[in-house]
Amino acid sequence: MAPEISLKPELPLVATASQYRWLQLLLGIICMAMIANLQYGWTLFVDPLDQKYHWGRKAIQVAFFIFVLTETWLVPVEGYLVDKFGPRPVVMVGGLLIGVAWIMNSYADSLTILYLAAAIGGIGAGAVYGTCVGNALKWFPDRRGLAAGLTAAGFGMGSALTIIPISAMIKNSGYESAFLYFGLGQGLVVFLLSFLLSTPKTAPTTAAPAARVSQTKVDFTWKQMIKTPVFWVMYLMFVMMAAGGLVATAQLAPIAKDFKIAEIPVSLIGFTLPALTFALSLDRIFNGVTRPFFGWVSDNIGRENTMFIAFSMEAVGILALSIFGKDPVLFVLLTGLVFFGWGEIYSLFPSTCGDTFGSKFAATNAGLLYTAKGTASLLVPLSVYVVEAYKGWHEVFYIAAGLNALAAIMALAVLKPMRARMRNLQ
Repeated sequence: MAPEISLKPELPLVATASQYRWLQLLLGIICMAMIANLQYGWTLFVDPLDQKYHWGRKAIQVAFFIFVLTETWLVPVEGYLVDKFGPRPVVMVGGLLIGVAWIMNSYADSLTILYLAAAIGGIGAGAVYGTCVGNALKWFPDRRGLAAGLTAAGFGMGSALTIIPISAMIKNSGYESAFLYFGLGQGLVVFLLSFLLSTPKTAPTTAAPAARVSQTKVDFTWKQMIKTPVFWVMYLMFVMMAAGGLVATAQLAPIAKDFKIAEIPVSLIGFTLPALTFALSLDRIFNGVTRPFFGWVSDNIGRENTMFIAFSMEAVGILALSIFGKDPVLFVLLTGLVFFGWGEIYSLFPSTCGDTFGSKFAATNAGLLYTAKGTASLLVPLSVYVVEAYKGWHEVFYIAAGLNALAAIMALAVLKPMRARMRNLQ
């Protein structure tokens, strides 16, 4: 057996088994918040980049595509390193990479540099994301939905507080300054917090009651996991759900501009902001809140039942946005509903993966499932071509809503009975 790696801090077992795991969860949430702008703040930079260099939206959005691919498809490798060496060195390197990426973006004067920065940022973000979610699954086998949801909420909500400052800095100082200063700050925070991360030496709690959430009695390796049909059904559903949300994330600013409502003031709950800025801020909040909320719900009523409710809500929200989105107030409210029905996939799928395949290799296994987000990102550039071909966004919305509705049906009709049969064979 390999010797104990000294990068893991030594901690009393009593602390590890009780309050210390909540500190670990908090550290993971903060790290996730620091990498959120790499994805959720990107839409603010698309038009300023195009205005300066005239590369075109399609060419610029290739950078987003590269970011998502490298963020997701390398997570299994990073998860393997976490399972072997612990979270500290992986997150430390991730913090350095995300800082470097945004600094490169601030100076990028060619698409080649922009794409290279996207790849570096994606690797760094994936290292942080995969580590923090995998760590949450290990520390909280009794509350996987809630723990994964709170951790993922850091990624979903992390940009909510910075959307307005980034928008203001872009307007007043240029997008270059926003890239530079936010990149330095985000990378530094992640780097420093990495020194405090650790994994449990033993399972900190007993499993959740079987009457609520059933869990495997076997710890599957990634090689064993990918041989099961259940994994591939979950993977397909993840792709179907992730696609629509990624299109909205990457294209929300262009959608608002094409709907001609981006700069129209909207007054809600005592605030007045341009429709796009309001939507971006509100969306980040809903995208974050939904993750622990539906994670907690799934801990109590079951993963598949929760999937059906949330995925159906997403399908309805996308359809409504396609019909009523040109009204600025409804645009703000409906995009909030869309993100509320989408963000929970980042708590439901990891927790379902942990329940189905065990805790021991949770970082690697959840990382493999997370590559579905990268597969779904292939559809983001295609959405631009669909918009150009049909002269509008309606067809994109209809396709996304259909995929969501199908995933909702599959949760109850396919995934639930398959997982039940798999448990009965153990």
